[in-house]
Amino acid sequence: MATIRFLGAAQEVTGSCHLLQSASFGRILLDCGLPQGGDALERMSGEWTGFTPADIDAVILSHAHMDHSGLLPKLVHDGFQGPIYCTPSTAELLVIMLQDAAGLYERDLERENRQRLRRGLPPLAPEYSMADVEKALHACRTHPYGQPFDVGGAKVTFYDAGHILGSAISEIVFTEQDQQKTLVFSGDLGKRGAMLMNDPTHLTHADVVLMEGTYGNRDHRSLEETVVQFEEILRDAWRRGGNVIIPAFAVGRTQELLFYIGLLAHQGKLDGWQVILDSPMAIIVTHIYDRWLNELDSTDIKPLREAEKKSLREFIPRLHLSASVEQSMAINKIQRGAIIIAGSGMCNGGRIRHHFKQRIWDKHNTLIFAGFQARGTLGRVLVDGAKKIRLFGEEYVVNARVETLGGFSAHAGQTELVDWISSFTSQPRVALVHGEPEALDALSQKLWREKKIKAEVPVQGQSWVI
Repeated sequence: MATIRFLGAAQEVTGSCHLLQSASFGRILLDCGLPQGGDALERMSGEWTGFTPADIDAVILSHAHMDHSGLLPKLVHDGFQGPIYCTPSTAELLVIMLQDAAGLYERDLERENRQRLRRGLPPLAPEYSMADVEKALHACRTHPYGQPFDVGGAKVTFYDAGHILGSAISEIVFTEQDQQKTLVFSGDLGKRGAMLMNDPTHLTHADVVLMEGTYGNRDHRSLEETVVQFEEILRDAWRRGGNVIIPAFAVGRTQELLFYIGLLAHQGKLDGWQVILDSPMAIIVTHIYDRWLNELDSTDIKPLREAEKKSLREFIPRLHLSASVEQSMAINKIQRGAIIIAGSGMCNGGRIRHHFKQRIWDKHNTLIFAGFQARGTLGRVLVDGAKKIRLFGEEYVVNARVETLGGFSAHAGQTELVDWISSFTSQPRVALVHGEPEALDALSQKLWREKKIKAEVPVQGQSWVI
């Protein structure tokens, strides 16, 4: 009897993790993601719920974002010894993501333990080390889109999810009690027509589908409208004479923003802005995107080819890459005219918080959110209209203008999610995951009302028989 158990991203957006189990192929984790929000040490601590790492036979990874991959080193540290299956470009991105996260975790742990020692408390033991990161990376087994491969007694095929470079829809086919069964895990689905990315692949057959519903209760503003909005925000910010601060995810969102800014520059619409990419990880990831340009949408990158540019970095005339701490600190001296792109995307850590410290209290500055902000994150607090925030133990007033560009989201909107699941002609059982309850409920109701598709919203820990 095969079962799927929903262990993470069940009625929440982050921490994607589902356990697929059968006597025919063993125990497979679909993703092993880190929850977002709260303190980094708290997110990494805690016991595994629903399984023992040593008992897991394999991991199938949808993509490299930390909320889908971030607990892999801890999984290895706690006893997992199996393979991690992903696409080739995901494996390359994973090197950067996991190493960077480990460095941040080690620094946070060191700081916490210094404070504990001063209070007479014993130090916390690390949940994992850089050695565990290296073991996780060595466990990666890569497979391109559309080429089936064996995982125990199951046949797995990756299809392009259109979310970020390397993101995959996973189709898992296996035999259970002399019957062939198919489970499809959407991972994160991209928007149709998203810049740089191919459209998500539409499949037609499955017995069970796990589909994300991050934006299950709304559609995005059109791309054309969003680009116009972006131009208007930049023009207004230029007139007000300050700087623009954009928290952006190092993988996917940053590269899309760079491309749009490059388009504005080549259309003569960038005014006098200089663009600063203040994220060592995003700089490296952008190099990786440049190496994988052929995997991206050929139509979208046509303007880059027409401008005779071989990389995203070359596409922006006044792009400055800020890799070192000294270069990042020097940005503080810029009074106006800088578009500063920095991580983290939900403002829970990284250099973006230091830029907030320097600029969020100044009414001349503009803060632009171009991605989903999960509950419990500083980004969500700001999007929800906070007048004051706390940073580094101090309170700061929010005087900077706060803008949201929903149309740049890397996730499918409600209509696109409905279209994607409607492609299945086999009438599968549908689980809506990776979404806040109101978004998933709205999507479930719309699917039943308009398509007569019954879509369930499992709670964390719930199991289904397949």
